[in-house]
Amino acid sequence: MTGLDRRPAAATHATLARGPLAGFATGSLGMGVWVTVPGLLLLYFLTDVLAVGPWLAGLALLLPKIADVLLHPWVGHRADVEQTRRGDRRRLLLLGCALPIAFAALFAVPGGLTGVPAAAWVAVFFVAGNLLFAAYQVPYLATPADLRIGYDERTRLMAFRMVVLTLGILLSGLLAPLLTGGDAATRGGYQRMGVLLAVGMLAAMLVGVAGIARLRGGAADPTPAGHGGWRALRTALRDRQFRWLVTAYLAMSTATHLVLAGVPYYAEYELRAPGLTTVLVAAFVAPALLVTPAWLVVARRVGKQRALLGAQGAFAVGALVLAVGRPAGLPVLIGAVAVLGVAFAGMQLLPFSMLPDVIRAAATGRAATGAGTYTGVWTATEATGAALGPYAYALCLAVGGFVASTAGASPAQPDAALAAVRYGFGVLPAVAMLAALLLQRRYTLDASARTAN
Repeated sequence: MTGLDRRPAAATHATLARGPLAGFATGSLGMGVWVTVPGLLLLYFLTDVLAVGPWLAGLALLLPKIADVLLHPWVGHRADVEQTRRGDRRRLLLLGCALPIAFAALFAVPGGLTGVPAAAWVAVFFVAGNLLFAAYQVPYLATPADLRIGYDERTRLMAFRMVVLTLGILLSGLLAPLLTGGDAATRGGYQRMGVLLAVGMLAAMLVGVAGIARLRGGAADPTPAGHGGWRALRTALRDRQFRWLVTAYLAMSTATHLVLAGVPYYAEYELRAPGLTTVLVAAFVAPALLVTPAWLVVARRVGKQRALLGAQGAFAVGALVLAVGRPAGLPVLIGAVAVLGVAFAGMQLLPFSMLPDVIRAAATGRAATGAGTYTGVWTATEATGAALGPYAYALCLAVGGFVASTAGASPAQPDAALAAVRYGFGVLPAVAMLAALLLQRRYTLDASARTAN
């Protein structure tokens, strides 16, 4: 069964059938849980349930990402070796399907652990989970570059993925706080949440493996395995187009994960309504379900680069509105979060569809590196942003003198900490996104990639 429609068209410009597309995209449901729930709840879980100081909590989330930076390019190299030797990357994908075990363990901190021991538990399973996530994500995201499809079809493929990923982010972002117990969250509630969401993750990821197998009925010829480790990192970063794209994406990832980490704090300490966490998550994620097709249309009309610059600018403006806080009024603040969500949809669709453009362009050069190696560097960058965002917010809280606590306790917070909650949620992501916009302007491949479609 092939993943291509049977129609007279050039092999490099084939149209993918919807069935295999949907199967491929389903894998993003499970990935969406891992991308969302630790980013949304883990920092709060550490500071307000396990009594871990904000500086240590931020460090517990940052240090595991060092392993990601080192290992993701190696995972990408292994993915290319599998592609060359076996004709697919299936074994790595199946290994990555163990991710739900690490996810459940992440929130199953033994009842007697608080403070430093609790932070160590979380850090260990965060390292394990990140490595398993890489084993799945790297070959998964290498798929568009493996297929004989063109500029617009790569965007269409990633649009399918984006819609399902958004659904996973939305469902897990809404369900996770509720499953923990909502306003009365407990350690047991977090453990229950971890187990229940892990079951759904596993089912979705297995469907994704099957979907990739169907799509690969029309796969391109395997790219050279190349080399791994630090040499692979240097090779990819010598690619000027990739360098600007991935650096801009680092700033984008940092900004979006900073916002996710700040949502529970902003709801509780700025809006004084912890229950609004789910409302803010819905306002941030739900628009993507509606506007992703619109971003696809915009990208086809004006190009991916110009569309992405617009998304970055909109995100920065929305974040600055959030820095105003309660005086702006709840409807305005929710509207600003919705603007972030519209921009977020574009920033998930467009860079991920530009990555295979870069890989295919590099494959025509003399020093081409395999799709897995490029993707490994990309996912290492994404993981770094996922750590830097919460860490930056944690540092902001620490500078403000935020007081950590255990579940059920509500210590009074100093005025400086309350200001840190607000400005960290608004000003910091705006600055990071403006940096992303300036970096993105240096990317110049889009016009030629679009013409070559």
